[in-house]
Amino acid sequence: MIFQPYRSPSTGLPVRAVLFDTFGTVVDWRTGVAREVAVFAAAQDVALDAQAFADHWRSLYQPAMQAIRSGQRSFTKLDTLHRENLDEALRQHGINPEHVPSETLAELNKSWHRLPAWPDSVEGLAAIRRHYIVGPLSNGNTSLLLDMARNAVLPWDVIIGSDMTGTYKPLPEAYLRTAEFLDLEPGEVMLAAAHNSDLLAARAAGLATAFVARPTEHGPGQVADLHPEGDWDLEASSITELADLLGA
Repeated sequence: MIFQPYRSPSTGLPVRAVLFDTFGTVVDWRTGVAREVAVFAAAQDVALDAQAFADHWRSLYQPAMQAIRSGQRSFTKLDTLHRENLDEALRQHGINPEHVPSETLAELNKSWHRLPAWPDSVEGLAAIRRHYIVGPLSNGNTSLLLDMARNAVLPWDVIIGSDMTGTYKPLPEAYLRTAEFLDLEPGEVMLAAAHNSDLLAARAAGLATAFVARPTEHGPGQVADLHPEGDWDLEASSITELADLLGA
C-alpha cells in the first residue's frame, strides 16, 4: 500500500518534512538544566534554588536574541548567548562568575547540550521518520543540536542550526531558509511546536503547523501555551499522537 502523506489544510500541499521546535517541545530543558545547576551548586558550596535558577537563565534567552533580530548586534550563536546569560544569572543570584573557574562555567553551559527528551519524543520521532523528513527547527546552533541528539538519541534525518540560517525565530527567514536547505516549498514543511507564538510565525511564513502540548515545560505553575491558540493544522498531546495524526 502506497503511503499518502498528510496534506496540510492551511497550505494545500502534502507535508514532506516535519521539523520540530526543540527546547520545550522535544526536550525537557527545565529538568535538565536544574539537575546540572544543583550539581554545580553543591560542588561550589553555594545555596541555589536550582529550578528557579534554570527559569531565570532561560528568561534571558529571548532578550539576548532580540538584540540580534533587531540588528543591534551581529549574529552570535546560542552557545555564546547562553554563556553570557549564565554570568548575568549568577550575578543576580549573588555569585560572582569571576570567582568560579572558567572551565567549570563552560561545563555548566554545556548543560543545554545534554537535555533529556520527553518520554514520548524518541518513539514519536522514529515513527514520523518512517514517512517524513524529521529534524529540528530550533534557535540552537548546530553543535548544540548535534550533541543534544546524540545524548538523547533523537533520530533526526538532518540538523540545520541557527548558525546555518544566520537568524533566529520568529523572523520569517529562520523558517524559509530552513525549507530552502531542504529544497522544499515552505508549505511542504510542517513546524511542530509547543509554543503558539512559534506556530503563528511559522504559519505567516507559509509553513504547515502542529501544536504539541507540553503543559509542564515551565513547571507545575505554567500558565502559557497550555492549549492551542490558533487553528493549527494538527493538535496533539504528544509526539507519538502527532505521528498517529500524520498517518505514520
